[in-house]
Amino acid sequence: MALLGNAALAMWWNVAAEVRSDFEDWHAHEHFTERMGIPGFRRSSRWRSADGGDGIFVMYELAEHATLSSAPYLERLNAPTPWSTRMMPHHRNMVRCQSHVLESRGGAVAAHALTVRLSPAAGQAESLRAALKALIAELIDRPGVTGAHLLHHETPAIAQTTEQKIRGAADQVADRVLIVCGYELAALKAVAESELGDEALARLGAAPGQISGFYALSQSALPGDVS
Repeated sequence: MALLGNAALAMWWNVAAEVRSDFEDWHAHEHFTERMGIPGFRRSSRWRSADGGDGIFVMYELAEHATLSSAPYLERLNAPTPWSTRMMPHHRNMVRCQSHVLESRGGAVAAHALTVRLSPAAGQAESLRAALKALIAELIDRPGVTGAHLLHHETPAIAQTTEQKIRGAADQVADRVLIVCGYELAALKAVAESELGDEALARLGAAPGQISGFYALSQSALPGDVS
């Protein structure tokens, strides 16, 4: 599969403009290095809102879902550095999808990403997965698109961590996530308005209320890039 493992941690939050520079410095030069040193973390990617807003999308590709409850990862979550401690309160409106990879085709890193957070309608989980699998197979050959990936959230059985406590408000979750990557933002917007629009997703078996966003790549790293 295109994602480097059987699991992924996908996250969204907002960072105010006045702390953006400090946040990006921290995330690029300390946080990525720290996370990529944890066994099972295979690739990290950070994206920022494509419209210049304060939205952030981060995805860590993981060997297995069990990486999210592993001792090395929990050790970091419960012993944040001073810089991390200072930055955590600035992660506003946090959404964390601690997920299994259901489908993954094509590239996982490109200039732009469309993310769609959604849930299946009652009794439609399998039909939605099958429909999105078929759509992913079609999308990856479309001009402007390079890959598409479907995730399914499962909360690990762990206690609330120190980082979560510092952030304050409880993290939200996304039940399913579809990520479409590409080199043309216009192509992703066309997909969002057609095959992944409200009515189209309802026909595929999705419940109302999906949330879509467009992002531009800031940084991507493998463990050896930031060691």
